[in-house]
Amino acid sequence: MTAKDAAIALFRERYGEEPDLIVRSPGRVNLIGEHTDYNEGFVLPMAITLSTWAAVAASGDDTVNLASVGHDDATFSLNDLMSSDRSWSAYVRGSAWVTGAPETAGWNGAFATDIPIGAGLSSSAALEIAALRIFAAMSDRAWNPVQAARDARSIENDWMGLGSGIMDQLIVATARERHATLIDCRDLTTKPIRVPDDIAIVILDTGTRRRLVESSYDERRSACIRAAAAAGVPALRDLGGDDLETLARVVDERTLARARHVITENMRTLEAAEALAANDLRRFGRLVNASHTSLRHDFAVSSPALDHMVELASGTEGCLGARMTGAGFGGCAVAFVEPDAVDDMVTEVTTRYRDAAFGIPSAYVTTPASAATVETP
Repeated sequence: MTAKDAAIALFRERYGEEPDLIVRSPGRVNLIGEHTDYNEGFVLPMAITLSTWAAVAASGDDTVNLASVGHDDATFSLNDLMSSDRSWSAYVRGSAWVTGAPETAGWNGAFATDIPIGAGLSSSAALEIAALRIFAAMSDRAWNPVQAARDARSIENDWMGLGSGIMDQLIVATARERHATLIDCRDLTTKPIRVPDDIAIVILDTGTRRRLVESSYDERRSACIRAAAAAGVPALRDLGGDDLETLARVVDERTLARARHVITENMRTLEAAEALAANDLRRFGRLVNASHTSLRHDFAVSSPALDHMVELASGTEGCLGARMTGAGFGGCAVAFVEPDAVDDMVTEVTTRYRDAAFGIPSAYVTTPASAATVETP
């Protein structure tokens, strides 16, 4: 059963009626540009075919009733959003809070997803954008994708108290089918980049999940802020490779390494977008490989499992490049592969990874998907 079918079946079971709306909200994979978004830099993500689905109908009052495959049910009133609950339903309450949803906008919803949770494929952003789309429909408000991304970031930062940039939410809200998107995280401008048909995108889930790493994330973010302040610029986005020698004289070695990753990653991301648009896939692959090396050594957010997965993928015939994707410390790698080599590559990599006893891997071959959508059954 697909996630869409599962959401509809759960809705019928819980509420005894047919849904009025079906919402699809995709996950995302970042092709290149990691830990640059909160430094006001450049990223190159795309939406993926793995998605969160919701079947929805108006409740007729101020109540929002929620069901989800694999999670506990939840209910809240639009007149009383405050709660200490930080389960999955908190993201939906945050969506009501950030949009000021009127008391007439209550709804019954059933959710299902095939996005692996905690894998760095933006399952939370998919849920946020799905909920925002639902509240827009129930409140009869026009849908503004960029504003929705800002609202979703506010849910993360101000409602949930989590530090994050805006990349995940913006790509989920604005993606174009068959395209990646070059995002300028300072002014939120976007540029679609056509992904050539002669490259396959394979997401390799290590089966590991990052745990208790909030302090590590905060350390890196603080280091970036310190480096920018020492250089006298608003953000590391404003520095180039020529500034590294000067920066080395005013910050410690670890801070310099963190800054070096962000500065060079911005450069790689802009060049990678050019290479992809020009169908120069060899150059694109070299930049992807360099990104992983920088994340592993300078930003130090990889892990033994991620490094092994990337090494295995990079060593297979037809793989043009591979890197960890997402915040790091666990989760997924992404590999760029010649289409005819995908099946053999996936079999070889997953078998050898399993034999190395890192965990049980999963592989997803995906294509660039479109942004979140609403449809009638």
